[in-house]
Amino acid sequence: MDRDRRSRRSRSRSRDRSDYRRGGGGTRSPKRSRRRAPSKWWDVAPPGFEHITPKQFKAMQASGQLPTPTPLDPAVVAQSMGGSNQLTRQARRLYVGGVPFAATEDNLMTFFNDQLTTTGLTSCQGSPVLAVQVNLDKSFAFLEFRSVEECTQALALDGVVFHGCPLKIRRPTDYAPLPGQSQTPQAYVPGVVSTVVPDSPYKIFVGGLPSYLNDDQVKELLQSFGPLRAFNLVKDTMSGLSKGFAFFEYVDSTVTDQAIAGLNAMVLGDKQLIVQLAAIGSRTGGGGAVQLQVPGLNTATMTTMTTPATEVLCLMNMITPDELVDDDEYEEILEDVKEECSKHGRVRSIEIPRPFKGNVNTPGVGKIYVEYFSIGECAKATAALTGRKFANRVVVTSYFDPDKYHRREF
Repeated sequence: MDRDRRSRRSRSRSRDRSDYRRGGGGTRSPKRSRRRAPSKWWDVAPPGFEHITPKQFKAMQASGQLPTPTPLDPAVVAQSMGGSNQLTRQARRLYVGGVPFAATEDNLMTFFNDQLTTTGLTSCQGSPVLAVQVNLDKSFAFLEFRSVEECTQALALDGVVFHGCPLKIRRPTDYAPLPGQSQTPQAYVPGVVSTVVPDSPYKIFVGGLPSYLNDDQVKELLQSFGPLRAFNLVKDTMSGLSKGFAFFEYVDSTVTDQAIAGLNAMVLGDKQLIVQLAAIGSRTGGGGAVQLQVPGLNTATMTTMTTPATEVLCLMNMITPDELVDDDEYEEILEDVKEECSKHGRVRSIEIPRPFKGNVNTPGVGKIYVEYFSIGECAKATAALTGRKFANRVVVTSYFDPDKYHRREF
């Protein structure tokens, strides 16, 4: 009994002390409200708009009085995250078709890393290709790159030869482009002929090709006027045979008109070529009399439409710019051409333009101009030299304007 009374008194004194600490005197004081300081992060007005409430600011944006904020570019987000994440993975992969049976994941990765590095298509040091997946049963592979930019630049290697097989490099079907990122390569790789011919003012259509001509034969025909940037011989998807037409574009766009004039209306076997700009669709008339020989064709069945001849003969597909750099080699070529051309008429002069300080784009480089004393002698030389082999290349001939020749407008 005494123990219970002592316990109740102890609890009573404890409550009194607690009340004293909270408010003093055993009675609680009313709780005072404290004003919250303005937030440092929410609804912070831009400089100059501190006097406007958030609601008024939004109303001004909605009415067009203020510019609306621009959403953050996903490409910027991807770049800030290092580019090696799931967000950019679909934009960092490429499909590679035509893969030979000798391909493995290791040698494909080594090949593309070397190609991208040596051609200057990488953005930084290290290996641009991170992973390779090969399906030999269906002859294709997938490449994954470390960055979106290098993946796009690798499209410039479309048509590159790997173990004797040209590779087709494409975007995969699940490709998801990133806003603000270029979708086409900005570089050209010398010696690589792309199998994709994009629409451009210099895209050329050629129709009427015999179906028995393969890619290499058609390309040799077209490359008589200059190196190709892109070429696509359209084929039947079931049989794989040529449909008789193709699209192509030259590295040097200035030779486009000359190639159209020289190739249009040419007769190959029992067919006549139709060559015109693909974008315009207007048929271009034939220019100079161009006669070509393609391996596998009978020259007796290959003729061209005749046009007025001149006393200046232009020889093409005989030399390369590299062969003209060395003085001794240049003189040897000059003497060899002069000796052979003199067998068919009196040669007045010969011009072989050379690269100026290593510039292969010097007008006329890669061509040989031979001036005869008469048109008859030039015509005789044209008939004799067309289709001949020089340095294992098929000789292509064309008449050239004498006035341009004397003004050296090659």
